[in-house]
Amino acid sequence: MGAQTVYLVPHTHWDREWYEPFQRFRLRLVDLLDDVVARAEADPTFRFTLDGQMAAVDDYLEVRPEATGRIAALVHNGQFAVGPWSILLDEFLCSGENIVRNLASGLVRAEAFGGAMPVGYLPDMFGHCAQMPQILAGAGLAQACVWRGVPASATARHAFIWRAPDGTAIRTEYLPGGYGNAAEMIADPTALDSAAADHIARMRPWYGTDPVLAMYGTDHSAPLPWLTAAVAAMNGGVPVRLATLAEYLALFDPAARDGLAEWTGELRSHAQANILPGVLSNRPHLKRALSHAERMVERYAEPFAALWAPPAAWPARLLEMAWQRLIQSSCHDSVTGCGVDETAVQVDARIAEAEQIGRGVRDRALAGLAPLAPADGALVLNPSPWTRTAVVRLDLVTPPDPGTPVAVRLPDGTEVATQEITGPRTGPMYVAVRPAAAVANGLRKGSLGLGFLDREVQRVEVTDTRTLTVTMGRIGEGFTAGHKALAAGVAEAGGDWEIRVLEEPRRTLYAPVTVPALGWTAVQAVPVAAPLDGPVRVGERSLSGPLLSVDVAADGTLTMVSADGTRVAGVGRIVDGSDVGDLYNYAPGPDGIDTDTPDEVTVRVLEPGPLVGTLEV
Repeated sequence: MGAQTVYLVPHTHWDREWYEPFQRFRLRLVDLLDDVVARAEADPTFRFTLDGQMAAVDDYLEVRPEATGRIAALVHNGQFAVGPWSILLDEFLCSGENIVRNLASGLVRAEAFGGAMPVGYLPDMFGHCAQMPQILAGAGLAQACVWRGVPASATARHAFIWRAPDGTAIRTEYLPGGYGNAAEMIADPTALDSAAADHIARMRPWYGTDPVLAMYGTDHSAPLPWLTAAVAAMNGGVPVRLATLAEYLALFDPAARDGLAEWTGELRSHAQANILPGVLSNRPHLKRALSHAERMVERYAEPFAALWAPPAAWPARLLEMAWQRLIQSSCHDSVTGCGVDETAVQVDARIAEAEQIGRGVRDRALAGLAPLAPADGALVLNPSPWTRTAVVRLDLVTPPDPGTPVAVRLPDGTEVATQEITGPRTGPMYVAVRPAAAVANGLRKGSLGLGFLDREVQRVEVTDTRTLTVTMGRIGEGFTAGHKALAAGVAEAGGDWEIRVLEEPRRTLYAPVTVPALGWTAVQAVPVAAPLDGPVRVGERSLSGPLLSVDVAADGTLTMVSADGTRVAGVGRIVDGSDVGDLYNYAPGPDGIDTDTPDEVTVRVLEPGPLVGTLEV
């Protein structure tokens, strides 16, 4: 049997933004890749694995576009391994769609350089989601490579079988000691033989007699200048071969399962490495913002544009830009909020841009549906691929008398209960006094300078001596010939005129509406003799509905009882204590918990039913 070979994988782990903001780290990336590209071109034995993410390539080429062909050549001849990801994400703080788009965009981008390495490389994520084997296999990747989160039962050897809940399983390489387990191997170029032997000894519990993987690299690092010379000068004690990660994993048959432990589901164990769960609770505004922006783009902008935007106006580039920002923001040092303040500010701005693009695409797609809405009604749209019935918030034209109860009428004539949130406006929206000549001139032009009110003109009439009343609403014809004809009378009367702008009578309401899958329903408010009832009941300290009842206890916690009788008490308890930890770890202060019992509890009814009930505790 031959000597056990060490496969030395030069690489860098490149955090795009972290304890320095993105642009400062990029300066270092450009220096690193300038050096590595030149060394690889000069020495065909040189190998480099570029961290499994195409962002490192693209960030470099944005500064050095002339190097595109050079990197492609190094990928083609096997010296560089790139991809398959666009960035190295956090798998628990972004949506499943974001994960899939990240991988898909990375694979597509890598094709332009000769193709991605066929490995789902996940070196530094803070644990791994259960569906990752399914996602990787769906993209044609037969192997994964991980460090954090692997349970002890799966690490008897350097590989295990990782199975998703749907049954999809892939061979997964485990990195004992992490992605930098050989970072110091060639620190002394004259002692590589002994360093390689020491590495084999440390790794023997996992590798046995298998070829040993040595990950030579760490955060923002480049291989030392004497790398290839030191390997070439070895005295033959331990065979050391420079390789990419893809070259090492190609030694193993992904379909071979004998002797490998199996694990099903997510990888969230601290057994072999800290998974840093404390990042889930820091800078929560970033987590909320990313979730909101993802929902806007993937659940509203894309499906609505696909359904209702004119084919010639398909916003492909805008959606690509939105997804690029969402993907970049999901990086494991970005949305996690574990970097410096400058980094968090830039992540927040990037997420905001994605949401703004998504909102704009959504609104443009829906603009074409406006003619389908009744003049005094609204359309309710369903972004889900199944029929939904839900209580929705509506802004509808209603009878001018605020005391008249209303229902919402559906297209089939059914009338459903409503719950009023705000009543109709009783006073003018806007009042101004202008000379008769200015008012008359504005009527002739069809503009009284009211565009800032974001409403359309419905009626214009003289209602009193030198008083012009303009009624505006969400839908209107604008200034008509009849309105313009008033100009002569205004000019003849002279003097100063009061312009009073009234809003059409509208109320904001809750109503239960059923909408077909990926479709819409038109609704209108209609007067009724008496209010229709709904299923929600609200007491001074209680809420009840068809599925759940809630009672507020004396200490402010909630007792919840579901329709099937399941009872849970103590929900919502607030515990106040100091935290002297950092952006990764919670550390209780020396005094422990200050209090978990409030001095006083007040309960206020905010929404009284019958459709929506809300208590403020």
